Amino acid sequence: MATDTVLSILVLAAFALLIGAFVLWRRGGPKRQVTLMVILALVALANVAIWIIPDERGTAPVDQLSR
Repeated sequence: MATDTVLSILVLAAFALLIGAFVLWRRGGPKRQVTLMVILALVALANVAIWIIPDERGTAPVDQLSR
């Protein structure tokens, strides 16, 4: 149950980073910071995908934690 909470918070943080990067970009903020925020959000979403996408046997790594 705690893993689900952590993954949910990570997805929310990734979306917040994307929204923050967009707002910063629209205000003319530093392009490097905007780029880094987008990259961080993509890395966070990739980590969530690694944990929840099942392998060829049909089991996701997050499901193996409860065993």
